[in-house]
Amino acid sequence: MIDFYFQDETETVDQSSEKLITDLLSHAAELENLKGLYELSITFMDDEAIQAVNAEFRGKDRPTDVISFALEELSEGEVAIVHDNEMPIVLGDIIISIETAKRQAVEYNHTFQRELGFLALHGFLHVLGYDHMEDEEERKMFGRQTEILTSFGLERQ
Repeated sequence: MIDFYFQDETETVDQSSEKLITDLLSHAAELENLKGLYELSITFMDDEAIQAVNAEFRGKDRPTDVISFALEELSEGEVAIVHDNEMPIVLGDIIISIETAKRQAVEYNHTFQRELGFLALHGFLHVLGYDHMEDEEERKMFGRQTEILTSFGLERQ
């Protein structure tokens, strides 16, 4: 089970969008065989705010659609977190630009809900350790995204 914590800095995201993300990522967690208790934070920002995050943490001074921060990812010199079975595992944070999501929905000719779901799932898979830096990784991650979106019923129209 995943406890989701939403923060809407844009004050434009409705509860149906949060429910879509909750249902989709819970479905994805089941397909990824996540067992136990988890926590995940999802923040909605505008382009200006996500650009600041992108510049600070990724060195890219431009807006982007989604950024994820996996808490369980270890950097050099870090020590793994020891989990108590009673305590949830904090997966990390997903940040989504609502402005970019709306633009991309129009650009890709599908609904805002589909784009929002795609971006949330993309960030979620990153938090779980998927990546797309290399061709093989990209095929695996994007293939998994398509499988999950299709089985959930959130395909491109």
